[in-house]
Parts: sequence; C-alpha cells; structure tokens
Amino acid sequence: MNALTQELVELLTLEKLEEHIFRGQSRNLVGKRVFGGQVLGQALRAASYTADRPVHSLHAYFLYGGDINAPIIYEVDRLRDGKSFLSRQVRAIQHGRTIFSAMVSFATPEEGLDYQIAEPEYPAPEELKSEQELKENLISFIPENVRTAFMRPRQVDIRPINIGNPFQPQPEAPSNAYYMKAYDKLPPELANDVALNQAIIAFYSDYSFMTTALRPHGVSYLTPSLQIASIDHAIYFHKPVKADEWMLYDMEATVTASSRGLSHGRMWQGGELVCSTVQEGLMRTREIEPR
Repeated sequence: MNALTQELVELLTLEKLEEHIFRGQSRNLVGKRVFGGQVLGQALRAASYTADRPVHSLHAYFLYGGDINAPIIYEVDRLRDGKSFLSRQVRAIQHGRTIFSAMVSFATPEEGLDYQIAEPEYPAPEELKSEQELKENLISFIPENVRTAFMRPRQVDIRPINIGNPFQPQPEAPSNAYYMKAYDKLPPELANDVALNQAIIAFYSDYSFMTTALRPHGVSYLTPSLQIASIDHAIYFHKPVKADEWMLYDMEATVTASSRGLSHGRMWQGGELVCSTVQEGLMRTREIEPR
C-alpha cells in the first residue's frame, strides 16, 4: 500500500486493552490538536469491535481538544443488543478526562422503500487537480513558519471542486465539494472489512466541513482573528461504502448565528447517496491586539 494509506489503516486499527476498552494512537494531522476525523474514525472502529453488523448512524460531541502527543483510550458501553439494532456509547479519554463522546447505532441490512434525491453534476475527479497540486500553486502566499505543515500531504486523495485561496479569502456561496478516496486500493483482506471502510469515511467526513460555513463571510480557517472548533458531528450510512473508490462529498451551510455555523453534507458513490452528515462548529471572532 501507499505509505499514506498504510498510515491511515494503522491509525484506525486499535489495540484491545480489556473487554470493551481500546487504545488508539494520535498523529499530528492538522496542527496542535488531534484532528476531529481521527477521533470520529477511531471511535466508530472501537464500537464496531463490539458489534456484528454495519454502523448506520453516529452522533458525537467534541468536548475538549485532543493531545497529539498522547494515545486515546476508547471505552465502549453496550446499551442495547436487539434483533435489528445495536446501540453503543463510546467515550474517548485522554489524561484522565473524556474529550469526546458518541452514540453509535448498528443495523442489520434489509430491503425496503428506496428513494434518493438527484446527484449534483460536477466534473469527474480525473478532470480535476489534486489538493496537493493546488497547494503548490499557493507557495508564494504561504508564510515560511507554516509552509511545512501546510504542504504536508493528507492521508486521503482529495480533488477539490470549489477552488479558493485560504490566504486571501473572498465572500463566496456557502457550498463546497470534494472528491475523496484512499490513495491505494485496500488489500483483499481489508477491502471487505465493512468497519474499516466506514471508519475511513468517518475520518475524512470532517475535512473542510466547517470551512463551508466560513465561505459567505470572506474568512478562512487561517484568518488570525477567528477561533474555530468542531462542536458536534453526525454521520448516517445509508448504503455500503468503499473507502478506496472515489466519493463525492457535497456540502452546504444553512445558517451561521451565535458564533456557530451549521453545515450539511451528502456523499455520493457510483451514483448513489451513500452517506449524509451534519456538523455544528464554533466560529468566534476575536479582537487582535496591535503589536
């Protein structure tokens, strides 16, 4: 596997410490705090280790920023084991306190009424430049002290559809879209691991989600006067997913108010609406003291 794909698989593979208690490692993926997608993916994986069917929904709250230099302990409570649905509660613990909490529900796949809205029309991913290529075009804007971190490749291949310059943001429509997938095909022993595929999707469901709500305000995650953080996150799996095949992630923000922004996302694969997401995030402006 590609080294980045291998790192992603390892990041989402947890060590079992005791019954229903697991340990995940942390990585510096986006800065000083643990990337929210890492905790989402690891929490989903921890819950999946205690279940025998796919996740259909996850509802999570980010309580504290995570320490990138310390592992995270995941404790899973088995709340319900029914014929159709299983319910689990997951707590992510670091330095003795809960930094993240999630409810995860599992469902037995079954046939039923079937409907979806129309998929939006965008250029194919093969027609678009990769995020890494687009970063190269921004070299002249990147301050030397953040250049290494900004240019670090992500663990998934990303092809942005809405291209902007985060160093010179302009007011834009409150929408955003990307294609995403693992860089390499997963090996046969992992390709059909439903929990791993879902965990990877949860991992990248947090990329660029909050920034969608920033777009109409002409600011970006790099704006010095802005404090941003994910507050909560929900993901619904409607149909089977493949993390190593292109996924169209279409996002829109519906409201920003009270220093918070609410965004909705839809993931499409092979013409089917396979996942839906919702996230509210903190968007607080602060006064910058003059130097």
